[in-house]
Amino acid sequence: MKNSEISARKNEAISRGVGMTTQVYAERAENAEIWDVEGRRYIDFAAGIAVVNTGHRHPKVIEAVKKQLDHFTHTCHQVVPYENYVALAERLNRAVPGNFSKKTIFATTGAEAVENAVKIARAATGRSAVIAFTGGFHGRTFMGMALTGKVVPYKIGFGQMMGDVFHVPFPIELHGIDVETSLDVLDKLFKADVDPKRVAAIIIEPVQGEGGFYEVPKALMTRLREICDEHGMLLIADEVQTGFARTGKLFAMEHYGVVPDLTTMAKGLGGGFPISAVTGRAEIMDAPGPGGLGGTYAGSPIGVAAAHAVLDVIEEEDLCDRAQTLGNRLKQRLQSLRADVPQITDIRGPGFMVAVEFNLPGTKTPNADFTNAIRVKALEKGLILLTCGIYGNVIRFLSPITVPDAVFNEALDIIEASIRECAEEAK
Repeated sequence: MKNSEISARKNEAISRGVGMTTQVYAERAENAEIWDVEGRRYIDFAAGIAVVNTGHRHPKVIEAVKKQLDHFTHTCHQVVPYENYVALAERLNRAVPGNFSKKTIFATTGAEAVENAVKIARAATGRSAVIAFTGGFHGRTFMGMALTGKVVPYKIGFGQMMGDVFHVPFPIELHGIDVETSLDVLDKLFKADVDPKRVAAIIIEPVQGEGGFYEVPKALMTRLREICDEHGMLLIADEVQTGFARTGKLFAMEHYGVVPDLTTMAKGLGGGFPISAVTGRAEIMDAPGPGGLGGTYAGSPIGVAAAHAVLDVIEEEDLCDRAQTLGNRLKQRLQSLRADVPQITDIRGPGFMVAVEFNLPGTKTPNADFTNAIRVKALEKGLILLTCGIYGNVIRFLSPITVPDAVFNEALDIIEASIRECAEEAK
């Protein structure tokens, strides 16, 4: 079987709306490596978009899932509940930042977690408006799209978005927007478009994922907490991509000393199995009435079992410290290229949530073509990379945090070679 043959079948069978970064069809995977149907090996620096932080098929995760399979696979927690759902909620209530009583609900996807967080915020405050940030990504459902601060490809052609959603510029000094500018726009928004007493919540990713791996400046996060407290709004931290050791902390909000009212999570929580969650202040989480939250597959016993194992692995293998170590090594290698690669504009990211941004040499013009050329060249050399950013000029590195040193070093060599070759070709 060949990748090209499956790709031809895909074109006939699957909507073109399902975008694909590669035409590499997976046959098997282990930790940070994937083998395709033709037997070729790839190093995976995408991790299913930050899902398998604990690596493909981590033995403890697989063991936990197999054990659960021997008991039952589905009852629907709202019909016949199960103890491991309760136990996982207890663990997250302890782990999520905030020295107050918390409660948790489970869903299946990150978008569902965001949808439920908005529902909870509206129920708790009796308000409807939500403020988000440009460049943020919160999912492909209608509320998720409305909150997402990027039109193409997420909103194009889908008509009117959900109402009562407002966007504020995300502060990126590299692009000429600082914290004061963002806060000034927010202040003008309150004066011109929406009464702050009608705003249920402000939602923000501590580090923008799809938006380009830009960290929220601490001054902004601190001020948002103050604004929410002043006006009775809730602060929602979207930790779908930043959670579970990726940034060097279990949750990225731990870097700020700022506590959100609600935290959404998914991706890395399940280690490759679908599960998401919302954790927040107990009195807020209890605002919706019975039956207002949930879903047929919400909190699947398989996903819950995997999540328990993921939390064990993060702790037992010190993956938060590992993320810091790997991220520092990657940034050092990228920094070593700056003198020879004038297209490198910025290298950033906490822990192992690292990105490099490329512009035309000596300008502020984003260089998406150069960025994609690096991705393609790395793929040819056996390394899977992802691009991101509102201009498509950022490469984000999302290897499993469990990647072995030998494989990581091999990946670093491919990254360097790919960037250097593209820079030479661009001369």
